[in-house]
Amino acid sequence: MKIYTLHEKQKLPISLETAWEFLSKPENLKTITPDYMGFIILSGADRPMYQGQIIQYIVTPVLGIKTKWVTEITHMVKNKYFVDEQRFGPYALWHHKHFIKEIDGGVEMEDIIDYKVPFGILGQLVHPILVKPKLEEIFNHRKKKLNEIFGVYK
Repeated sequence: MKIYTLHEKQKLPISLETAWEFLSKPENLKTITPDYMGFIILSGADRPMYQGQIIQYIVTPVLGIKTKWVTEITHMVKNKYFVDEQRFGPYALWHHKHFIKEIDGGVEMEDIIDYKVPFGILGQLVHPILVKPKLEEIFNHRKKKLNEIFGVYK
């Protein structure tokens, strides 16, 4: 059983409160997700984030295949961090920690995702040529969109 980790950081020239306000609204995930993924929120995004919140989405990550993704916000401390875990979806395991902290001139956001691909050894073979590059592409897109929305940290 191979568990992979994706670790990303980004600095933005905004206040901690502004960062949290944006990140704690599930509907903003659509704004920072590539359009080709066909991201649609089905339910659970009708209020700001809270521990125990279940959010249901449809995503189209590869080959035009629509996939239902259900996540739960399992942990949350306002203005510090939250954790979302997949309850149903494309991964055998998805545990995504989002941290934000104040730094000189803005905030630093840190994402740590521990995930496992399905299909055993076949999934492990596909991981370096499909899954990992796709996740990196999605997070690069997010960084670009957040820079467009909030400006570039200097």
